[in-house]
Amino acid sequence: MGDAKEEFLREFGEHYGYPNGPKSIDQIRATEFKRLQDLVYLDHAGATLYSDLQMESVFNDLTTNVYGNPHSQSDSSSATLEIVKNARQQVLDYCNASPKEYKCIFTSGATAALKLVGEAFPWSCNSNFMYTMENHNSVLGIREYALGQGAVAIAVDIEEDIHPGITGETISTKISLHQVQRRKVAGSLEGELTGDVYNLFAFPSECNFSGLRFGLDLVKIIKEDSSKILGISSVCKNGQWMVLIDAAKGCATMPPDLSKYPADFVAISFYKLFGFPTGLGALIVRNDAAKLLKKTYFSGGTVSASIADIDFIKRREGIEELFEDGTVSFLSIVSICHGFKILNSLTVSAISRHIASLALYTRKMLLAMRHGNGSSVCILYGHHNSMELCHEMGPIISFNLKRPDGSWYGYREVEKLASLSGIQLRTGCFCNPGACAKYLGLSHLDLISNTEAGHICWDDHDIINGKPVGAVRVSFGYMSTYEDAKKFVDFVASSFMSPQSHIDHGNQLKGPPPFLTLIYSSYSMNSSPDCLYSLNDKDLHFYFFFAFVYLLLSFVYEKAQIDLHK
Repeated sequence: MGDAKEEFLREFGEHYGYPNGPKSIDQIRATEFKRLQDLVYLDHAGATLYSDLQMESVFNDLTTNVYGNPHSQSDSSSATLEIVKNARQQVLDYCNASPKEYKCIFTSGATAALKLVGEAFPWSCNSNFMYTMENHNSVLGIREYALGQGAVAIAVDIEEDIHPGITGETISTKISLHQVQRRKVAGSLEGELTGDVYNLFAFPSECNFSGLRFGLDLVKIIKEDSSKILGISSVCKNGQWMVLIDAAKGCATMPPDLSKYPADFVAISFYKLFGFPTGLGALIVRNDAAKLLKKTYFSGGTVSASIADIDFIKRREGIEELFEDGTVSFLSIVSICHGFKILNSLTVSAISRHIASLALYTRKMLLAMRHGNGSSVCILYGHHNSMELCHEMGPIISFNLKRPDGSWYGYREVEKLASLSGIQLRTGCFCNPGACAKYLGLSHLDLISNTEAGHICWDDHDIINGKPVGAVRVSFGYMSTYEDAKKFVDFVASSFMSPQSHIDHGNQLKGPPPFLTLIYSSYSMNSSPDCLYSLNDKDLHFYFFFAFVYLLLSFVYEKAQIDLHK
């Protein structure tokens, strides 16, 4: 064991590696994730990884048992129905939700769960849809349903002010409103109350851009005492507030406790919990909230009876049956039982502590990096722009890198270099335009002009007018190791940290582009083409040509420096 790891364990050893679990992290990696031997995977916020043990259990289950369509009464169908019932209970248990108060509706993913809320919510021209700036596009899409029914939509920033008092500190919540959005809808009469009014407040349990965790006390405050929130009463004077939590990201390490924070709707995604299956999510819904949802479409399984040639249907009364269109993905539902076994064997609290230790270590190391002239290498986004290790952050680190002269490295350059080093991470805005604009300081004018200039999601335009238009994101999972974090930190330091500053008449000179240094060093240390496995022949010729040019220019540059100091 090296000195660096010993120092890490002295600081985080109590929480790292599942010391009280059935297997240590090293055993888990050696037996269940052999495919990660030469790869550092750091995109668990995008999709975490399934284990060998999990997939063996799924395969054995599906090859041993016969599961029929649950919309039937055969023995195989009854077996499936029982499995689906047990899976619903597992999902409710994971969020500590009583089946007397909540139901689990299976969907094709977290996005489908959010869409279901948007299309079935009882919007009116007096309704308000309020959502935090830090929200995924799948939440922002609900805005279309609200605006289409004449409702108001407003993005907000949440601020907490701590005030000292006689009996201790008190925390007040303040909401900063962005501009009010409303469309003219034919037939809607704003202000004329024609029935009950319902408003919806949406926020993520954890921001998938920055890793910022939102306090779940928001649920109670919004539902029970929204008038105390500074800012909300100025735009919303009527109606009952309901709360939606997008827990697709946050559920992996901190599932919402619905016995304490009774949100009306919670959207979750299973592949973000344990990697498999994809294409399956769930909407956990309060029973009283479900009764307010307006279902229009009906399909197989959602009706008790229908007549083909006249306008007659009798809908099912069960909440799950009413909202699950067609046959649920029952084989995928069978599979999630084995995923929950993995999480339960380690425990969510141990997983959270393990992952937090890696994220805190990585943040600390990135924040400490300095160029030779003393300037910061990494700019981190979220509430961790200091050496204080903030407990409000999840296992996501979002950042951009700076050169010694203050200019930015493009995040696509970082991603390509990382790939060459066997490190998988993610770049861009991560389908979270509000958080991206907020943390990068992009104005509406910036965003519109960038779009008009041709910039779209997933393209290679990473710096426009001197500003980054996205970020680099790394995120950890339950099978991540210290070695993963260390290799990533070393990669950033060796590829982007300049050990010294070259000054020529007061003007700082940039060092060589880091991708050339990396390619040349990789080639020098390992003559095997396997070291550049991700490049095709055309790419190799291109990069080695520029590597040769770089070496030539380096020779010229060094000679000029020698002549300069003579």
